[in-house]
Amino acid sequence: MTQDTKWSIDQAHSEIAFKIRHLMIAHVKGSVKTFGASIYTTDKDFTTVQVDLWIDASSINTGNVKRDEHLTGPDFFDVENYKQITFTSSNIEKPDKDDNHELWGELTIKGITKNITLNAAFGGIITDPWGNEKAGFTITGKFNRSDWGLTWNKPMEAGGIMIGDEINITCEMELINSGKHNLTIDLKKIPETEVVF
Repeated sequence: MTQDTKWSIDQAHSEIAFKIRHLMIAHVKGSVKTFGASIYTTDKDFTTVQVDLWIDASSINTGNVKRDEHLTGPDFFDVENYKQITFTSSNIEKPDKDDNHELWGELTIKGITKNITLNAAFGGIITDPWGNEKAGFTITGKFNRSDWGLTWNKPMEAGGIMIGDEINITCEMELINSGKHNLTIDLKKIPETEVVF
């Protein structure tokens, strides 16, 4: 008999980061500080994974206060009206020879929902020195921000635009096996934090 295994994000060892082209010559990088997810697999089979991820849009951090205020304001993520960014998986392909999966799902930003495809590289499952069973993934992908209504830009006198349309994302995820559970998903749950090395 198969059972649903619940996985929680190890916040101390996980990160969601992004980068976007700036002035057509370089990239600006940033990350989000507050996020969580409901993640379930059948037993420990990640080809059956179901993911409901949420991000607190106000936690975007690029290392520059004024830029972050602009990003969270009405020109971009408009966090007063749209507090969360969410991703809900719909399917995951079986791994290729390098243990890479295609992860499909719906990304919602500013109330706009569209399908995206991400690459999920499975790092394996291991038990840490404290007896916690962990699974690791590196998830990468890209999408055009304008498809979600993030259209602000500024032309430059020399030609071109200030920021690019394509956003590249990289997520480093360590998951903790939280045991067998009935499949219930709560997007509002505050993530637990485990501070260990």
